[in-house]
Amino acid sequence: MAEVFIMPRLGQSMEEGTIVQWYKREGDAVRKGESLLEVMTDKANIDVEANDDSVLRRILAAADQTLPVNAPIAILGTANEPIDHLLANASAETDMQAASASMSTSTAPRSNDPTTNRSNDPTTQPIFSPRARRLAEEHRIPAAALAGCGTGPGGRIIERDVMNYVERQNTLGGQAGSPQSIASATENRGPRATPLAAKMAGDLGIDLGDLALGLPGSRIMAEDVRRRVQDAPGAPEPAVAPMIPQQGDGPRVAETIPLRGLKKMVAENVTRSRQTAPHVTLNCEVDMTEAAGLFEKLRPEIQKTYNTKLTYTDLLIKAAARALADHPLCNAALIGDEIRVYADKNIGVAVATETSLIVPVLKNADRKPLGEMSGELKELVERCRAGKQSPDDLAGGTFTVTNLGAFGIDTFDPILVPPQSCILGVGRIADKAIVINKQVAVRSIMSLSLSFDHRVLDGAPAARFLQRLREILESPVLIFV
Repeated sequence: MAEVFIMPRLGQSMEEGTIVQWYKREGDAVRKGESLLEVMTDKANIDVEANDDSVLRRILAAADQTLPVNAPIAILGTANEPIDHLLANASAETDMQAASASMSTSTAPRSNDPTTNRSNDPTTQPIFSPRARRLAEEHRIPAAALAGCGTGPGGRIIERDVMNYVERQNTLGGQAGSPQSIASATENRGPRATPLAAKMAGDLGIDLGDLALGLPGSRIMAEDVRRRVQDAPGAPEPAVAPMIPQQGDGPRVAETIPLRGLKKMVAENVTRSRQTAPHVTLNCEVDMTEAAGLFEKLRPEIQKTYNTKLTYTDLLIKAAARALADHPLCNAALIGDEIRVYADKNIGVAVATETSLIVPVLKNADRKPLGEMSGELKELVERCRAGKQSPDDLAGGTFTVTNLGAFGIDTFDPILVPPQSCILGVGRIADKAIVINKQVAVRSIMSLSLSFDHRVLDGAPAARFLQRLREILESPVLIFV
């Protein structure tokens, strides 16, 4: 029996999902447990499996669409049964959700919340996605400033729209939420267009202003651009795909890599981090000679007892968790107008995959025996590299460690994982000649780079954390105190 397939809830905090790609086409048979589509949440990219053997009769939401949980996205059933009633119900459900979202936005109490304050334009009631709302709050952007900018379904304002607004204001040199910036944005805001329509118009040299209908809430669609080209005398059929430059027009393109899915999510996160958090990076060197000796003693015992191979990253995570207990502001996050200092030491570890970067989170690293923690981390990393991570694997981080020592890197400036206040960059361990008590000695030296959010803590407390971490690593028995 045919049924509507809805956007599933893939994590407790999930409110919406973006369809990255469909693995099946309309008319394809689908086996129970087979991957049907890939969905990007605010935590990870996840394959969604079919619940039963069926046929994908109709796709209701295309790739790159962002929809709320429980929104209709497809119809599954047998090959020939009628589905008109399901199509009608799905369309009605979509309209009802849009109306409900609009009503909840228009009836929300007025407050200092930048996404509910409509005083600047009482006739505009923009609808925000949850991620866009949070980002607007962080930048103190009133809803009126973003009215008409939405490129999401039904004109919904999504995270990309808020980031585009912030970039425009940075270019104009104004503050995002000021009355002047609102007026300027209103004056400078171009006609609303879908991303595909904007791209086609740019490729074909068509001014979107010539296509604007001037009607409230109207958007320029790809079909409007195609019609303009077709109506032009002697005009050729427009090419939707971007042209690859030929020899003589510029460098030849060897490969085109789409920025989508997890790679796109990472790109958006690091861009957001750099644009919103004032990064400061402190560097120091650590004498790892004693830690290296302890490491060699512990390694066989950990292998025998826990059946896992101890790494220096394990020691660093344990040492960092110990130092965070003494310097809690480094284990904090800025959420809206609050600095939240966390009791749990949940350490994220940057992991490079074939296509992107993932940061799985080791929960309560300070409370677990070193061997148990090491084994758990190995399992986390293996799941991520196999693309089988769960939303919970990537959630709840309070501090992050990223280690590039294996690549021969000495120092670097790591980018914060929003909304965390600190990230620790780890370089290689190398033998160096240093002076100790006026005598030259060869020691195993490692560099540490701590990037921190200057809105949360100043240079002195960050430096004290780094100093404490160095003390622990140079006297590694302190890790277990």
